[in-house]
Amino acid sequence: MRSVILYIAMSLDGYIADREGGVDWLAGQEPGQDMPDSYNALLERIDTILLGWNTYHQLTTQLSPGQWPYEGLDCYVFTHRSLPPGDGITFTDADPCALVRELKTRPGRDIWLCGGAVLAQALAAAGLIDRYEITVIPTLLGGGVPLFGALEQEQKLRLLGTGTFNGMAELIYVPR
Repeated sequence: MRSVILYIAMSLDGYIADREGGVDWLAGQEPGQDMPDSYNALLERIDTILLGWNTYHQLTTQLSPGQWPYEGLDCYVFTHRSLPPGDGITFTDADPCALVRELKTRPGRDIWLCGGAVLAQALAAAGLIDRYEITVIPTLLGGGVPLFGALEQEQKLRLLGTGTFNGMAELIYVPR
């Protein structure tokens, strides 16, 4: 069965975007330093990406305007907006948990939960995230979009590995 991987970065105080929704703070402590290649390693393991509307909108308007960065991958964008599908992009208002349960039974590679917070919180609460790969950025935002808001019940995790680079800490967990 396919796994759902939450691969994301957050500030030291737990935010994935600042108060205005910006992510220009997503960098290590020394500009220009080489980064480990965990992103490309992730792309080799997946064939499907899950995104909330805000993440999709930020990608297409700010981070990669005019160039879809996930060409050749199946992308599901969760939104209540009625939009025509794009090349490899499905806009859906389906229940995220139901769709993820279905996707996990299909053949294929793993599934990347790219963002955002509402989607991550829903899938975490339903126990549908199989692996948490979280990079902690050496920045305190003091507010913004929290990765995990209040959960209805505690979720225990097992640490599989850690790494550090350029002041950032990469943490890898699985549910226990």
